[in-house]
Amino acid sequence: MDHYKTILSPSPETLFKEKNSKFFGCAFPVTSEEDAKLHLAQLRKKHYGAGHFCYDYQIGIEKTSFRANDDGEPGNSAGMPIYGQIQSFNVTNILVVVVRFFGGTKLGVGGLMAAYKTAAQMALEASDIVEKTIDVHFWLTFDYKDINKVMRIIKEKNVDIVSQNMGLHCEIEIAARKKNAEMIFEMFSSLFEIKIKKIET
Repeated sequence: MDHYKTILSPSPETLFKEKNSKFFGCAFPVTSEEDAKLHLAQLRKKHYGAGHFCYDYQIGIEKTSFRANDDGEPGNSAGMPIYGQIQSFNVTNILVVVVRFFGGTKLGVGGLMAAYKTAAQMALEASDIVEKTIDVHFWLTFDYKDINKVMRIIKEKNVDIVSQNMGLHCEIEIAARKKNAEMIFEMFSSLFEIKIKKIET
């Protein structure tokens, strides 16, 4: 597998109502716990007075980690249903938050689970989900006389140029899809005067 699904921008806020309780759902692109904390802090300001800010975030591409938070609701009645929807939509590098304003009527654990699941689903349905490739990055170092050979391979194999430094020698950072990375490495390695090095990310 060399692709994954995520979102590039925050979703529009959605609203689900159940027995006078209001559940506002929203999704954000995140790549770290710090990103998630920042969005949560902004939501707490925006929805000042809400009783619960329940969420789940999943971070990573090939190795993922997640954190679910019930924020005072009964155990596993909020964070895990939200996580279930992240799994269902098969997205990563994402934070889904459901903000609850209590309406005066208790929903019970089953009712809460259904409400948080629905609110998370609505937020994800409103999100612009995109598919991205998993890329492997390499540094190429070569002399100017070899630039045509290098550029031909880059063009023919649809390799992306990330950055380039044309100083005393040519240095180019390229990104190849994971499934093609080994082939790209071997093609450049076979060219005697061109050095290729994998960039560890």
